[in-house]
Amino acid sequence: VCQGPIQGCNSGPTPMQSSDIISTVEFNQTGELLATGDKGGRVVIFQREPESKNEPNCQGEYNVYSTFQSHEPEFDYLKSLEIEEKINKIRWLPQQNAAHFLLSTNDKTIKLWKVSERDKRPEGYNLKDEEGRLKDLSTVTSLQVPVLKPMDLMVEVSPRRIFANAHTYHVNSISVNSDCETYMSADDLRINLWHLAITDRSFNIVDIKPANMEDLTEVITAAEFHPYHCNLFVYSSSKGTLRLCDMRASALCDKHSKLFEEPEDPSNRSFFSEIISSISDVKFSHSGRYLLTRDYLTVKVWDLNMENKPIETYQVHDYLRSKLCSLYENDCIFDKFECAWNGTDSVIMTGAYNNFFRMFDRNTKRDVTLEASRESSKPRAVLKPRRVCTGGKRRKDDISVDSLDFTKKILHTAWHPAENIIAIAATNNLYIFQDKVNSEVH
Repeated sequence: VCQGPIQGCNSGPTPMQSSDIISTVEFNQTGELLATGDKGGRVVIFQREPESKNEPNCQGEYNVYSTFQSHEPEFDYLKSLEIEEKINKIRWLPQQNAAHFLLSTNDKTIKLWKVSERDKRPEGYNLKDEEGRLKDLSTVTSLQVPVLKPMDLMVEVSPRRIFANAHTYHVNSISVNSDCETYMSADDLRINLWHLAITDRSFNIVDIKPANMEDLTEVITAAEFHPYHCNLFVYSSSKGTLRLCDMRASALCDKHSKLFEEPEDPSNRSFFSEIISSISDVKFSHSGRYLLTRDYLTVKVWDLNMENKPIETYQVHDYLRSKLCSLYENDCIFDKFECAWNGTDSVIMTGAYNNFFRMFDRNTKRDVTLEASRESSKPRAVLKPRRVCTGGKRRKDDISVDSLDFTKKILHTAWHPAENIIAIAATNNLYIFQDKVNSEVH
């Protein structure tokens, strides 16, 4: 995989602020735009440059297109709680006209933003002077037709809708429906369905809150709409289960259509079993036939037609199985890693520790570990596969499992919808890698 430019919110020598840590990464439907959100409530949009005429084989790089403050810190006076400005998720709406629209959410409030370009400005008003002040009407002796004059390109970002006061718990997912009119938002115990044009009400479509909170055994961890069946959606739970729901069956989808669950192997049972089986991310394949899930140690591919077990299981970092006790003590065991499909659903990607990320080819069953780091970040450099050894003989470039840096973790990744271009968020840096021209992923 050949690397493009590194782009970071904090690329200079200044010390890193926690507000600079990237918390979500998302390509739009064409892959021309890439949005990141951070813990400081900012959204940065990158745009892909056109291919260079001097280097026709060189794919366009991504450069900053627009930056704006999406959310501010708030305080809930009724519950005496601070509401973080951190952006939990960004989702692009399918493009309908020249403007782009995206949804961003923090723990409580979802906002719809319009991103548009302006390269002309009107001149020659009859009732205003050049600075916009109203003229004295007695001085207006003739009328003129205003004209549009060219100006430097300006990207304008404006809030179009604010969807608030619908979630008691922290929002973990938003997903735009294929009907392009509705979207859903999920928190720990409920999923709400919204119309993009209506902000003052939403419909509760899943509610797993028990009458007595002491009876609570699981929470919702992620949710997503089917890519082209507008009535189907899936949500995952902290117990490692997936529920496929059909909104045609009833208004409240408390009864799922399908339950995907893998029976636990009694020989692997331990104190940590329930924690590491919690699903941190779920993604429909582009074809709509498969589901991709990530738990702490594995990624799994499920066929919608087979509920009793996944059709594929890939070990992400099985060498950590013996380290679960220390990972529990430093809270890393609760890290929520995301996963991603490539455009043809043939390769899957997910993050790991030490700024490593993993790719699995579903056809060849080959896998690779790569590293997103400043040390190997010269533009056009080819990334070398990395290996983690658990003991015994060590090859030259192997890294010992005991020397992994658990503070460097890749939780958020995204894959271009059509090309082999990936975006990797490593703490406060965004790395963009692209496949070498005319070569396979590996």
